[in-house]
Order: sequence, then C-alpha cells, then structure tokens
Amino acid sequence: MARALSPVVGLTLLIGITVTLGTVVGLGTVGLVDTAESPDSPVRVSGSVSAQTGTITLRHEAGPPIDVRELTLRIEIDGQPLEHQPPIPFFSATGFRSETSGPFNPSADPRWTVGERTSLRLAGTNSPSIKDGSAVTVRIDRHGQPLIRLELVAA
Repeated sequence: MARALSPVVGLTLLIGITVTLGTVVGLGTVGLVDTAESPDSPVRVSGSVSAQTGTITLRHEAGPPIDVRELTLRIEIDGQPLEHQPPIPFFSATGFRSETSGPFNPSADPRWTVGERTSLRLAGTNSPSIKDGSAVTVRIDRHGQPLIRLELVAA
C-alpha cells in the first residue's frame, strides 16, 4: 500500500513546489515593472513668461521623456512670430541670450523628463519684444508634428 501512495505524494509535492516558485517569481517581477508613463501618454507642459527679463520658462508636467533634439520651437508675441526662432538645443543663438537652462542647453541631458524646467531669454536684438500683458504663444513640434501649444500671458 505504501508503494501506491509514493507517486501521489511525490506528484503533490512537485505541484506544490512549482506553484510556490511561480508565486515567488511572480511577486518578485512585479517590482521590476517600469512605472514610467507609457510612450502613448499625452505630454503636458506648463509655462510662464517674464516681461521684465524676457524669459520664457517651460516645465514638463506629465507624459514620457522627450528628446529635445527631435523638437522645433516656435514663439509668437501678440500674434507675430519672433524674428529669430530658437534652435533646440542651443546655448548661444541669434536673438537669444546665452542663458539657456535645462534640457534646451546642449550641455545638459537631452531627455526632458517630468518635473524638469527649461528656460530661454530673448535678447534685445530679437523682435517683437515681450511687454507686460503680451500674449505669448509657444508651439512645440516633434518631427514636424504638433506636440504642445501654450498660450501664455507675460507678467
């Protein structure tokens, strides 16, 4: 009679060990899942404009990281495009002061991630200039496709 039970006990133990190992491996891999937002998540950017300094600051609020080398930036002030548009990334460009910060600066990591700010400052050689109350439109395209459009008011 003991011989008849041995295969049943062995099979039960084998199934129990397999289920236990599967559970341990499954629970261990849950922590390895990438919690970053998926590439399909919408990108959200906020911004502010200082009329006093001519600075435009943008903050990545939500969505996947953005490679700034894939972006083009177009700025309008009161409906008129800037005479000199900024290349991205840049440090010193016609119409802009060499005070670019964050991922728009070529010496920074080109991946713009959630929570990061980037800013650029217009030079006096660019027009139109930003005045208090100016309506500033910032359009960001990726590979020629619209990504973000911000309507800001200079304060």
